[in-house]
Amino acid sequence: MAIIEVKSLSKEFKVKVKEKGIKGSIKSIFNPNYNIINAVNNISFSVQEGEIIAFIGPNGAGKSTTIKMLTGILYPSNGTISVMGINPSKQRKKLAYNIGTVFGQKEQLWMHLTPYDNFKFFGAIYDLNDNQIEKKIEEYSKVFDLGKFINTPVRNLSLGQRIRCEIVASLIHEPKILFLDEPTIGLDPVVKENIRELIKKMNKEYNTTIFLTSHDIGDIEKLCKRVIIINNGKIILDDTMRKLKYNYLNKKIIEVRTKRKVNLHGSEEYTILKNVDNCLKIEIDTTKSNVMDIIKQIDEDEIIDINISNIPLENIITEIYKK
Repeated sequence: MAIIEVKSLSKEFKVKVKEKGIKGSIKSIFNPNYNIINAVNNISFSVQEGEIIAFIGPNGAGKSTTIKMLTGILYPSNGTISVMGINPSKQRKKLAYNIGTVFGQKEQLWMHLTPYDNFKFFGAIYDLNDNQIEKKIEEYSKVFDLGKFINTPVRNLSLGQRIRCEIVASLIHEPKILFLDEPTIGLDPVVKENIRELIKKMNKEYNTTIFLTSHDIGDIEKLCKRVIIINNGKIILDDTMRKLKYNYLNKKIIEVRTKRKVNLHGSEEYTILKNVDNCLKIEIDTTKSNVMDIIKQIDEDEIIDINISNIPLENIITEIYKK
């Protein structure tokens, strides 16, 4: 069952053009010219109930504009949106009772209040009675392990603790859909993994549909089974994570710092991206070669440090877009 339906959706913005010189400035005031920016350009997709979907793209691709239309903050220029059978732009209040939002870079909690008092506040906003609120606080406190800091002012919490509380605040009214925008941004690897496990647990236990945007490949790879990539306002890929992983995430970057310059020659097994002084940077395709086999070609006595990472998501999107 599709819980989100988007058909031929577009959003245009008029941007005033600044003219040069004094005459141009006067003309801009009394007879301005405008450029039309297609932030979202005729996109269509659907999301099934209980699905965890990644909606990703570079900065300025149209992600935020799309999410704002899905949540009723912006009106579309053309096309239709149905979220749980609700038109977001016409029934925003009704929609608010069925969705939750968490923005990693924006706080919705009152910093001077404790998480417990925040949850009580948000429960009241959504017209829950005291018994319902207490029941949900007790339930989510166990699921998200909030017991040690639930009565500590939010301003005194770590970023990881605050994000957990942000998620609970957005779940207090039992939304069917949760929009997560960079939920793990700025978190250390251990806390990131904890947040991901909590998101998976929430999806499994409550069948909450998760609409995720993130620049972190780890979030996408470990949480999502489907990925939609948007660029320049258009959807350029809508496929399973398995296919994306096979076609694009099999490439790794190996960075090696050595005592002195290492002379390696490019081959079919790897591509040398950088070899300056004592820094060597190699790209490999793990479907064709093994990371350790490449590293063994360097004398271990010469190695000072090694870092292995994924291809940056921006590069993957660019590669897909070019194709």
